[in-house]
This record gives sequence, structure tokens and C-alpha cells, in this order.
Amino acid sequence: MPPATALPTTAPKAATETPSAVIDRVSLVLDAFDGPGRLTLAQIVRRTGLPRSSAHRMLERLVQLRWLRRSGRDYELGMRLVELGSLAVHQDRLHKAAIPKLHELHAATGLVVQLAVLDGPDVVYMEKVGNRMTAALPSRVGSRQLAHCTALGKAMLAFADGCDTDSSGSGLLPRQTKYSISTHAHLRDELFKVRSRGIAFDREESLPGFGCVAAPIGEPGEAVAAISVCGPMNQMTFDQRLAAPVRIAAMGIWRAVDCGPIRVAPTLQQMRPLRAGPAAGSAVHRASLQLA
Repeated sequence: MPPATALPTTAPKAATETPSAVIDRVSLVLDAFDGPGRLTLAQIVRRTGLPRSSAHRMLERLVQLRWLRRSGRDYELGMRLVELGSLAVHQDRLHKAAIPKLHELHAATGLVVQLAVLDGPDVVYMEKVGNRMTAALPSRVGSRQLAHCTALGKAMLAFADGCDTDSSGSGLLPRQTKYSISTHAHLRDELFKVRSRGIAFDREESLPGFGCVAAPIGEPGEAVAAISVCGPMNQMTFDQRLAAPVRIAAMGIWRAVDCGPIRVAPTLQQMRPLRAGPAAGSAVHRASLQLA
């Protein structure tokens, strides 16, 4: 991935060069929908740089193939892409290994649990498990967030190639809230802390009023994905009460991926939901023993 000093925004950019290959043009059109909402023909032409007539023909063909859906003059992603995306996620070995652990972690903490991978400067959400609280979090399977604004992203950036950069990066990093990391020096220091403790925190950096605790999934010193628990700030504890079960879940997922399900024993089934007070402390004690 590119070094942290070059983190761009996720806003779509107009094409600077019109591709000639059909598959490249199709990709260009589909990439124009990288964001919520519908698009008109004029908006798609502006975002892709394609000739209006060519764009219109391609859009209508994609509607016929169910890759896109048309409502009046507006276009949006179609059900065929949803079907293919769902198949891709559920066929993924990491996703299969993670599902049981995500549900165990949700049962243990009562918080929303998320699984994500790193794609350039963004995290891409692969799964989300929770209760009615999930609606309060804007993340959804397949959506993106700026990595440096999330605990999931920081958990992976800390172990990604190029994360060791100096503090002389020019410009400011984009922010999602007033608490988001906005300078390269701050990001460098934060990633150093993540590497030191093996856990990443988000204190209202991606969404006001909400926090997250995340851990990387992978071999020591690497991160192929990350898992997090999220909830309102008054339900979050940024210490071992949440860090321990999140790390245990992350290690359990990687063991399932690396060794196969036969050698993986559930680690969170016996844990009661974490609560403030002595009960939470005993649960953390058990988790700490499992980490040892």
C-alpha cells in the first residue's frame, strides 16, 4: 500500500484518460458508483469522461444484464452485482473462519462486531454482527471508511508496508470528526502505539459519540484483516476489558484460517457478557489467562 504520507481522500475523481478497451470502460462506469445514491447520465459522463452516446449505450446494456438498475433517468447498482459480491464474501476463507468468532465476540461484549480488510487508504467492511445498535453505525458490508479514522484501519496500517514514515508529510489528512487524526506526525505516533500494544482504539474519530477497539488478524507483525467491537462511548472501555477478548477473537480467526477448523477450539463460548464492575473484571481475568 502507499505510505501514510500519501493517504488520499476516497472521493471519486474524474478520468484523465478515456480507456478504449470495453472491459476498462465497464470498470470505469461501475467505479463511478463508488458512493451512496443514484447517478444521472450527465453525472456518469462527467465522472468517467466517456462520450455521452457511448456511456448511454453501455448503461442500457448493463441494465439489461442486471449489473445496473434504472429508475426514471437515474441509475444505481443492480442486483447482479449484489449477488456476485455476496458470493465473493461468503466464498472467502477468512470470512468463513471469522463468522463464528464474530458472533461469540458479540455475545461476550454486547457490542457491534466488525470485520474488515485494508485496501489502499481505506478499510473495506466484510462483515458486521450486532443487534439494534448496528443501525446507528453507518458501516455496511462492502462499504469503505478512511483507514486512519478507524480502529480497524489503524490496526492494519500499523503493520502495513510503508507505515514507518517521518513526520514531514505535506498537507493534512482528511477528517471525519473533530477527533480524527489530521497530521502525518500524529498518525505515525499512533501507529507506533498500535504496534507496541497490539490493539487500536477509535475514540469518536470516525463517528461522534461512538468508539471502537480493534485487533489485527494475521501472523505476529502482520495484518491481513482486523476485527473490532464498537458502541456508544458510555459503553466502551479502552483497556483490557475489551482489548483481551478482541485479541483472543483475532487470534482464533487466524488459527482457523492457518490451521483449519479441526485444530481450532472456541475461546469465547464460556465468557459471560462483559459488564462494568466485578463481573467484567472476572471475565477479563479469564481472557488474560487465555492470552498468556
